Order: sequence, then structure tokens, then C-alpha cells
Amino acid sequence: QVQLVESGGGLVQPGGSLTLSCAASGVTLENINIGWFRQAPGKEREGVSAIRAGNAGTFYADFAKGRFNILRDNAKNLVTLQMISLKTEDPGVYYCAARTSNLWPTPWEESEYDYWGQGTQVTVSS
Repeated sequence: QVQLVESGGGLVQPGGSLTLSCAASGVTLENINIGWFRQAPGKEREGVSAIRAGNAGTFYADFAKGRFNILRDNAKNLVTLQMISLKTEDPGVYYCAARTSNLWPTPWEESEYDYWGQGTQVTVSS
């Protein structure tokens, strides 16, 4: 059975940094497409970043470009999302998800993801 578990969320001041981790059991993350999504209170869930299986490409939402970085740690079977320069509009529950189908034409189609974690809360406040 595949399980994804996010960690690393917390409270950070504007301009601060956080690194979220997505750990997996039952699947080798190196061989599967991974996406990060977030949902702020009262808003729909939105795509943040994604990485193809085998590190064959990464994707970032416009708001994440230049501030967020998605990486794999194959030795630990982790995918991390490094976030810097966090803004007051970045808070929400951040989810990782795994997808066996290709990320084409879009990595942001939630219905294409097969497995989801329970999410980790990110709060940005002074």
C-alpha cells in the first residue's frame, strides 16, 4: 500500500524559509511523478510544483518560480520542496501527491494523481 507523509510545515515570518518533505512507503519516489499542491482557507487547492519521474523535468506555478525548488533525495526516498522568501499569501496546507501517468499536458490536474498525503500546515505571519 502506498502512503505519502508530508512534514516540515510550521510558522515562519514573511521572508523566511521552510523545507517540506514528502516521504513515501510502498513506492519508490524516484520512479514516479510527484506534485506539490496547496490549499489556503476558503480557496481551491492549487498546484505548486511537480517533478517528473527520473528527474526528467520540473514544473513551477508562476508564484513559485524563483522562490521554490523541488528536489528528490533518492537515498531517503524523499521529495522536498524548498521554499524561500515566503510571503503572507503562501500559507495553507501543502500536500504532496504521486502520479503514475505522464505529467502532460499539465502537471496540475489533481484527478490524475493516484496517491495523496495528509498535508502539512504552512503559516506565514509576523
